[in-house]
Amino acid sequence: MTACPRRLPLCVTLLLACTLARGQAAADPPRLPFRVEVVDADDGWPVSLVELRTTGHLSYISDNAGVIAIDAPELMDREVWFTIHSHGYDVPADGFGIRGVRLTPRAGGSAQVPVHRTNIARRLGRITGAGIFGESQKLGERVDWIESGVVGCDSVQNAVHRGALFWLWGDTALFHSPLGVFHATSAVTPLRPIADFVPPIALPFRPMVDAQGRPREVARMPGEGPTWLTCMVSVPDAGGRERLVAVYAKIRTPMHVTEWGVCAWDDAMEHFTHAQTFWREADHAADAPSGCPEGHATRWTDEDGTHWILFGNPFPRLRCRAAFEAFMDVPSWEHLAWQETVPVDRADPPPADAGPRAAPESVRPHSGTIAWHPWRNRWVTVFMQWWGTPSAFGELWYAEADSPTGPWGPAVKVLSHDNYTFYNPRIHAEWFDADAPILIFEGTYSRAFADRPEPTARWDYNQVLYRLDLDDEALAPARGDARRTTSGTR
Repeated sequence: MTACPRRLPLCVTLLLACTLARGQAAADPPRLPFRVEVVDADDGWPVSLVELRTTGHLSYISDNAGVIAIDAPELMDREVWFTIHSHGYDVPADGFGIRGVRLTPRAGGSAQVPVHRTNIARRLGRITGAGIFGESQKLGERVDWIESGVVGCDSVQNAVHRGALFWLWGDTALFHSPLGVFHATSAVTPLRPIADFVPPIALPFRPMVDAQGRPREVARMPGEGPTWLTCMVSVPDAGGRERLVAVYAKIRTPMHVTEWGVCAWDDAMEHFTHAQTFWREADHAADAPSGCPEGHATRWTDEDGTHWILFGNPFPRLRCRAAFEAFMDVPSWEHLAWQETVPVDRADPPPADAGPRAAPESVRPHSGTIAWHPWRNRWVTVFMQWWGTPSAFGELWYAEADSPTGPWGPAVKVLSHDNYTFYNPRIHAEWFDADAPILIFEGTYSRAFADRPEPTARWDYNQVLYRLDLDDEALAPARGDARRTTSGTR
């Protein structure tokens, strides 16, 4: 009888099989994702923050380059329906009223998806947070982009200080902790960090970091609770030295102010230091006075040549001389009358069945900024509306005036959101040009204060940049050239 050959042990057989499989995998080139580029149908600009969602609820969101990388194995080599959603951008609906596109993803392949802009403002992209070019990098593109370590951050304050643009953000989320930084984070950039205002964009922030290279707090003030800064501005002191200053508030959950004060930036330590407290809840029976300074600082020279700093959110409520000593003397700040509502241009009456979406006769500003625009030779504002439609705190308007104190209006809606919040818009007057009708503004994109929307991955609680072309015919009602009586004083 012939002896049977001995069988290999099972473990050896499995080891050989795995080795062969690894060898085959190493021999095969990696399969690239399917590349989708979302573009504006009118000008071909890449459009970020566009969601493509499958019938199986896989969600893909375009990055700042308008790119989406699709790599799910079950979607490859088959026709797939993607529902499309994006605030202010749209595609035609099918016969059932569903808006989307059919694509056939193939490894290494590509497709372009055009969308139509419905907002007047053009989205340039996100400037804070993680994965700004995350989808592009999956495809081996824009690999030189360096992550900041920031996951999300609250509203911005800006000031031109000592030849650079200083950036300050509120509460900031980081990767290594479920909490984060609650005493402000900051960075600097060149005065003009973007060569042109066409997407894709990326700002070259130099952040203030700790020993581990993580963004660090820069404004811890004495007392309990987070520290929020507002009214930040750079002003000269009596010796002619530029001083970066701000108003601070100490916060008790959820958003209750327990203390107001002023602080000054230490250029050597790169940190705000406490200067004085001008109101403390523990010392008063009543809430903080309504005239406490808040919002953004705007420079203004009156007809007599006096230089002022105006403080408002959006319209000026207070002013002080443009000097360090005057800023520190908060009781001497002068109160201003301010405009509570802005009329809305309505050339045609709304239809009888318009319901709650009918254009109002006036809107009440919640937050925003004003600035002098040299191309318009007028004062301009972008502000968020109180209790707007369709988003309660996501509707933004544009208006003009001959004076920083108004009257403002009529207003034109320039940005709308579908059940999402976009608050504390900030105009970047540092980037105005006398020969260009361009206005750039940013705001905080957040699910807070909306009706329980699903958070947008990577984008939620971050700053998004938009562009307005002031010669756009849609802004004609706000320009109101026929109403002008004076040129105003810069």
